[in-house]
Amino acid sequence: MSQWQPDSWRSKPILQQPTYQNKQHLQDVEGKLKTYPPLVFAAETRDLFSQLGNVAEGKGFLLQGGDCAESFDEFNAPKIRDTFKVILQMAIVLTYAGRCPVTKVARMAGQYAKPRSGDFETINGVSLPSYRGDIINSFEFTEAARQPDPERMIEAYHRGASTLNLLRAFSQGGLADLHEVNRWNMAFVENNP
Repeated sequence: MSQWQPDSWRSKPILQQPTYQNKQHLQDVEGKLKTYPPLVFAAETRDLFSQLGNVAEGKGFLLQGGDCAESFDEFNAPKIRDTFKVILQMAIVLTYAGRCPVTKVARMAGQYAKPRSGDFETINGVSLPSYRGDIINSFEFTEAARQPDPERMIEAYHRGASTLNLLRAFSQGGLADLHEVNRWNMAFVENNP
């Protein structure tokens, strides 16, 4: 097995890859992204690795939740908060029922890509590049909107960073406190006809 490098993936067969018209622009954006701070820190990665080891040994449960793909249009604090709350509520039920710790993994803060079975989409006889998620192109079915744009990776990075900052604040700022979660449940029961 060869030694891992950040660009090791480039030597592998790649499917689901957009075709950028301006390769130099793509390389410039990739170069800029390399200078940005990491979105996830080494200690967080080590902690997750340890928790996943416990899950693999049957000493914990893995809960994965979130959207199939995030969109720039739906990027807002209430949506992030509400997804976070649902994951926490599910984790509490699983912890109680399974009597073991729950490792929570959220599909958030960067799920801006969508796999596609084909490179093109045809509507009423017009073929355009497939919509591959907001990190690649726009959903609108126009020639301009469907062209892959590397600048969208910069936008996705900033939205991912903002989402992670908000999630860290929620988890460490009291929103994840068990008493707070119980209040959410009571409010739901009180407001449910």
